[in-house]
Parts: sequence; structure tokens; C-alpha cells
Amino acid sequence: MLERNHLRVIQAVDHHGSVTAAAKQLHLTQSALSHTMRKLELSAGTAIWLREGRRLRLTQAGEFLLDVANRLLPQLEHAEAKLRQFAEGERGTLRIGMECHPCYQWLLKIVSPFLVAWPDVDVDVKQKFQFGGLGALQDFEIDLLVTPDPFYRPGLVFEPVFDYEQVLVVPADHVLATREHVTAQDLRTETLLTYPVALDRLDVYTRFLNPAAVAPRSHKSIETTDIMLQMVAGGRGVAALPRWLAEEYCQKLPLVALRMGPQGVDKQIFLGSRESDGDTEYLQAFIRLARSFDLTDANGPV
Repeated sequence: MLERNHLRVIQAVDHHGSVTAAAKQLHLTQSALSHTMRKLELSAGTAIWLREGRRLRLTQAGEFLLDVANRLLPQLEHAEAKLRQFAEGERGTLRIGMECHPCYQWLLKIVSPFLVAWPDVDVDVKQKFQFGGLGALQDFEIDLLVTPDPFYRPGLVFEPVFDYEQVLVVPADHVLATREHVTAQDLRTETLLTYPVALDRLDVYTRFLNPAAVAPRSHKSIETTDIMLQMVAGGRGVAALPRWLAEEYCQKLPLVALRMGPQGVDKQIFLGSRESDGDTEYLQAFIRLARSFDLTDANGPV
């Protein structure tokens, strides 16, 4: 009764918002698409959509099938891609999801030597999975997840690849710039610039401000590291970043990186993968390369 094509139609209509647009994406006529779904509704004995003006709204049954489509279709595509690679003797593509905004610069340093070592493997970085990559990893939409906050589940493996310290970045002429470290209280009068991430996923809050019951004067979200640190250099606020990234920018802009608290805020970056991919050579090679990479050495792996 239920076919893969039905799931593709439901997913396409939900994504595009109309039968016409979905039919165009799937290279079907609108009448053929509608006929296919009417047959499914008759066979299932329940409606999949309800029409509201020009739009379609999924019923409870339709929402269930959309969830099935979002989980199963990527797995089927992954399986077919693997079969093609086996048949054609290819390695394939390593799909990496990012749950760490500043780690993009680190990732670029790893990708370059990896592509040299594995010329028959492509790399695709998917940043749309920021702070939602666990589901993407489980559903075969990505093969590796870069995250500072591993969430252990059956079938998944998270390996630490490097340690780092989270620091506060301030302008070089800031009143705090000569301190050995800053306290949470020091941020009461500051504008804190961060990536657009929920507060419960920001270490500067969970590990530094919240334990001291302190909030900054104001909080602004900035998408890109370059703009964020240009803002800091211009006296528009302060920012919390990994020390390795902060010190890289301190060489280019009038900035100072300060320890947060007398002991500092230590973190790790992990690479998450599926246990079933444990024998995928190029994936494991990427993890080994990431573990061996020395961020303090421009030459890369150690």
C-alpha cells in the first residue's frame, strides 16, 4: 500500500507548500501527483491532507507519514549511494554536520590535508544542522557530527579530537584588557556578542554566567566570526570564543583574549559517527587526522 513515491510526494508538498510546486520538483504532472495520493488515501481509509484555501494542511495521518519520510528517505538514499560506490569502485562523499560555529575554521584546516590523502573522497559540510545534528546523524543525512556537546545514544560513537579553552575577547584598550582573568561580575556592564544559539547551549552562560547568577547588560547575536570580532575591536561588545580562534584574530585586530575565571573554562570538541560506519576507511582516517592536528602549529598534523 505505502510506496517510497508516496513519501517523496508528502515531503515535497510539505517543503514547497503546494501540489503544483511539488509536482514540478518531482517531474510529475499535477494530475498524476494528485491521483497517486488519492489512491493512497482510498487504500489507507484516511485523509492525508485537508485543503485550506490554496494550501494543504497535513492531517494527523499525514504528519505521521511526513515524519516517516524525513527519517526513511535519507537512509534509502544513503544505502543507494553506498551500493553505487561498491558497484563503481568509488569511495564516495564524507558528509559533515556542524554543531559548533567557530569550528568551521578548524574544519577547513583538517579538510585540506584529508582531500590530498584521499583524492577519491569528496567532502560536503552541512552547517544547517547547527544544534540539531544528532537527528541528522541518526537519520543518515550526515556521516560525521562536529560538536562540543556529545549526546550518547545507542548506535552512535563520539570521540574527543581536541581540547580547548573558552576565553573572553575584549578590545585591546578595554578596562579589562590588563587583567589575568575576568569574573562573571565583570560582564554585568558589558554587551555580550555570541553566535545565534540558544542560551542553554552557550558555555559562557552555562559554565560562567549562570553559576554566578549574573547576566550581561545586553546580549546580541552575530552570525559570522569576522563581523563579531570586528564589532568587539570597535568597542561594541565582548565575545566568548575558543582560545585558538581568539588568538588567531588577536594577531590581526586590536583584541585581547582573557581567561574566564581563575581556572578557566575548558572544553572538548568531539566527532560523532554511527557504529555501523566503524569499518569505513576514509571516515576513520578523517577522525585520526582530526585527533593528530595541532592547532598551535600552522603545519597541521603532529
